[in-house]
Amino acid sequence: MYGYSGRILHIDLTDRKTWVEKKPESWYKMYIGGVSMASRLLWENIEVGCDPLSPGNPICIANGIFAGTPVPVGGKYGLASKSPLTGFIGDSLSGSWFSIALKRATWDGLVIHGASESWVNVFVDDERVQFRDATQLLGLDTFETEEAIREEMGDDQVRSATIGPSGENMVRYANVTNDGRQAGRTGHGMVWGSKKLKALSVRGTHGVTVADPDTLMQLSFDITQAAQGPHTSKYRLLGTATNVLNMNRLGLLPTRNFQEGVFEDAELVSGEYLDAHHKVKIIACAQCPIACEQMSAVKTGPYTGAMTGIEYECLFSNGPNCGINDMRAVIKLIDLCDRSGMDAMSNGVIVSWTMETFERGVFTKEDFKCKKYPEGFEPYFGNGEAAVTLTEMIRDREGIGNILAEGTRRASAQIDAERGTETYKWAMNIKGLENPGYDARGLKTFSVGLAVGTRGGCHNRTAAYDPDIKGRVDRFSIDDTRGKLARSTEEYAAVYDTLPLCKFIRRCFTGKADRAGAWPTIAKLINATTGWDYDYDDVELIGERAHTIKKAFNIREGWTRADDHLPYRWHHDPMTKGPSAGHVVTEEELEYLKDLYYEAKGWTNDGLIPKQKLIDLGMDDVAEEIGV
Repeated sequence: MYGYSGRILHIDLTDRKTWVEKKPESWYKMYIGGVSMASRLLWENIEVGCDPLSPGNPICIANGIFAGTPVPVGGKYGLASKSPLTGFIGDSLSGSWFSIALKRATWDGLVIHGASESWVNVFVDDERVQFRDATQLLGLDTFETEEAIREEMGDDQVRSATIGPSGENMVRYANVTNDGRQAGRTGHGMVWGSKKLKALSVRGTHGVTVADPDTLMQLSFDITQAAQGPHTSKYRLLGTATNVLNMNRLGLLPTRNFQEGVFEDAELVSGEYLDAHHKVKIIACAQCPIACEQMSAVKTGPYTGAMTGIEYECLFSNGPNCGINDMRAVIKLIDLCDRSGMDAMSNGVIVSWTMETFERGVFTKEDFKCKKYPEGFEPYFGNGEAAVTLTEMIRDREGIGNILAEGTRRASAQIDAERGTETYKWAMNIKGLENPGYDARGLKTFSVGLAVGTRGGCHNRTAAYDPDIKGRVDRFSIDDTRGKLARSTEEYAAVYDTLPLCKFIRRCFTGKADRAGAWPTIAKLINATTGWDYDYDDVELIGERAHTIKKAFNIREGWTRADDHLPYRWHHDPMTKGPSAGHVVTEEELEYLKDLYYEAKGWTNDGLIPKQKLIDLGMDDVAEEIGV
């Protein structure tokens, strides 16, 4: 079999044993790689109904079909576990050298079972697996952990995925980090912490064999050339941080915990300002000709030396959404999150919820006593130092940080139960996952895309904002096309997440970000790698299957229609400023949009999947378990 080894490595942390599972080629044709394959492995190996922090929740990693080949932006892997934030599927993507090392070690995927009694670094050295004591790594941040492992082994080719202090301390939105990249958003770092898995290290020494290397090389060269042109200039020059001013102009930039969509100081925390005052260099992931990551540093003030890669989602959440207009504090916050190993998006939203809760008088200065400020401090909007201190308290679960480390859904529920308040009304999450940086009150198609998302509020698993923002539909109203649009953009995104390919390459096939241009080329890439005979329709099915296995997982774990929801604020609190002022998504509108979406998917009105639908997708075993 070309492009794959046909082997999945299973590792049991409890008994410290390993075994190899061989998968048939037909299985690979169904699930390909990335989040689809990782989610399928999770489906097959989890103890159904288990607590996400129990030994029965496995860590499932699936490589990309193009990792280690010349295919641009193909060096990615998928990671899946049951999310401790949502209780549903937790699927993430990360990339760069870790996935290539795993491919060269000849493993298509890994499944890590059980839990270790002591802190461990699992080292996959081609065919050999070592369980190495990780006690000396505790307390190190994510970057320090990777460096310490390489120094210990005396080999720069060893690549590691790690957790930082946030994962060790069981912050519910902790990340897994490799090569400076984050497998984030759903709390994988907490799952690793529950298993006492500090790091997973890989050394691979084999080559990658493809079916038609000449064709694959030519296709890759053509795409690489296109990636140096105008289709990716936005990402190469300013990165996604350029979206700050774009969203602000549309009245969609979340400001002060999503209270408004316009930030009066947006210019001071924009991609343009970042480029002029803080950018150090631009870097790329492995196999990437685009190079979008804006490495930026603080050069003056108390946070001098803080440096990290900046992109829009982390910038919005730790800047405008906290009312912070000092880019130095924003860089410090993101750097602190990256080194601590926690999701900077979720962190900015939980900090902004805390600030609003303080300004409304639910919290007082007394609630914020800590080692740094024994008498407490005042975390009002715009207070960058308070945001930094709160983030440190969350990382260490110190004081009120112990509650905030649970995320907005659980923190608001606990405070409301203890104090008889209604802070849930400004807890901005969907299914427990904090929301991304696009205010859905002014994006009606996107609102249903977010509500029905299998991993919660996520802009990466749906592109339903695209028809809204580009004017293909009226973004302030609804009509009967929105369900089909939400389905189409969701499954389109799932193709890229399954291969996986970075979505920034999407216009480099024909200059348009659509199926007609991309799918024929993607089919050729798959065929040149594997020797298969994929066509347009086969590529189309990749996305539908990928999304279906994740939805099936959620149904088996107890999902109901009520779980597809939006935050209270988006239903009841219209913004007062900017082009999107005055709009909400009413509860009646959302229910109608959900009806349209379920119908477009071919599901029941309750959002369940008919048995025949699953059989038609080749998922007969899934149909037997959850089909209706």
